[in-house]
Amino acid sequence: MSAKSSDVKTRTSGADRAGRSALVKVWDPLVRIFHWSLAILFAAAWYSGGIWDAPHLVAGYAVFALILVRVVWGFIGSRHARFSDFVRGPATTMGYMADMVRQRAPRYLGHNPAGGAMVVALLAMILVICASGVMMTTDAFWGVEWVDDLHEMASTIALLLVGLHVGGVILAGIEHSENLVKAMFTGRKRAE
Repeated sequence: MSAKSSDVKTRTSGADRAGRSALVKVWDPLVRIFHWSLAILFAAAWYSGGIWDAPHLVAGYAVFALILVRVVWGFIGSRHARFSDFVRGPATTMGYMADMVRQRAPRYLGHNPAGGAMVVALLAMILVICASGVMMTTDAFWGVEWVDDLHEMASTIALLLVGLHVGGVILAGIEHSENLVKAMFTGRKRAE
């Protein structure tokens, strides 16, 4: 669903009335804090892995807690935080990605279908990392090779997904002439 100024409250100012689009609230504080906290903690966990066990474990458990909160928020949170707002089927997502390549993808106020798919993929992969990490701390799975391999493989896949996510944000920002990084700090995007 594309952004329409009729279905969201806008904040206008003199500058907006002078010709610039009004800004609307899109990302609630929990989504923004989650996003940047996850980025920092995931980087810390990745960097400390195999080097500093205590910081790696602390960062890993903090990431696990964040993911659990975000999954719950995906069902009960604000409009654009809910999975029902941005999770689309494979055909819609692939069609959107084809339109992106052609530089004619529609603009979405919240996550577009490709962004929604990325959210789901990242949440799932980070849950695999966290679950395998927790398993590695138990007596039953301590030193079990397949658990170690799963943890490492999922971490590598998550890094690749992060790279694709950043690339998608840059591409969508260029295509729609908006600063999506700034929007994830302020919580606001232009209405149109």
